[in-house]
Amino acid sequence: MGRSFTEEIESVNHSTTLPRDTSPVPCGDPRDELFKTLEGRLFSGLLTASEAGVLSGEEELTKGAADLGLDVRWLKKEGDLLATGDGIATVLADPKRMALVEERLIGCLAKFSGIATAAKRAVGLAEGRFRVVSGAWKKMPPSLKDGIRQAVVTGGASFRIASGPMVYLDKNFLRMLGGVGPAVEAAKGCGDKTIVVQLKGLFGSVAEETAEAVTHGAGLLMVDTGQVDDLLACLATLETLGRRNQVEVALAGNLKIEDIPSLLGYGLDMVDIGRPIVDAPLLDMRLDVKA
Repeated sequence: MGRSFTEEIESVNHSTTLPRDTSPVPCGDPRDELFKTLEGRLFSGLLTASEAGVLSGEEELTKGAADLGLDVRWLKKEGDLLATGDGIATVLADPKRMALVEERLIGCLAKFSGIATAAKRAVGLAEGRFRVVSGAWKKMPPSLKDGIRQAVVTGGASFRIASGPMVYLDKNFLRMLGGVGPAVEAAKGCGDKTIVVQLKGLFGSVAEETAEAVTHGAGLLMVDTGQVDDLLACLATLETLGRRNQVEVALAGNLKIEDIPSLLGYGLDMVDIGRPIVDAPLLDMRLDVKA
């Protein structure tokens, strides 16, 4: 069994010496007045999971804590499964910095843990039949991208559709380069990389785009319509051309995690679940300070 809240806090108080902190903190807010009688005092806090999930964001929180001059001791590590009530980390800080833990740090840990939890659920539903990819991190603010990518990986999914170097030809590249065939030919000049083509039926049917892409040398096709009929047309075309074993196929396009079980029987190589993973709800957490 895990240690009680009191035991966790006493462990920190007995084993941690907090160096004198000189890092800047915000001033001119009500906390300066509220806490002025507590100058010089340190408080211990325990960060706890309020629901079950997968922990992610350890590196991000550690960086943020260092910026604030906080002493954090981890009770769990990146990728650990959390049960409701599990202690995640203990914090030792003066009152104002303790308040800033909730304001600045818990959110990133809760967000990234929510993403990892959703990714793990998706991977579990796939039953090892295909890879789960979540490429929607590309649309997120730059400051969040590293943490989101790590959270996706922590949950057991991938954030890249190809495992090695690739050239990804999306619909706009295809338009600018004059269609599927010309775009694939242009991509060959980029060296020994997997050529990935997004298929949406913009230059003919998905079956016709499939044939053109593989004839010119594409190695991975992403059927980005979310439609099973388009997926089947792509797969049938590859079989007819004798290329199914040489070309990987992914399905994407507004798919939900709940859709995964219905896709298990088609022989897919991967499924891209975007927003339902990257935009997953926060994994609820709380900070309790010992008075």
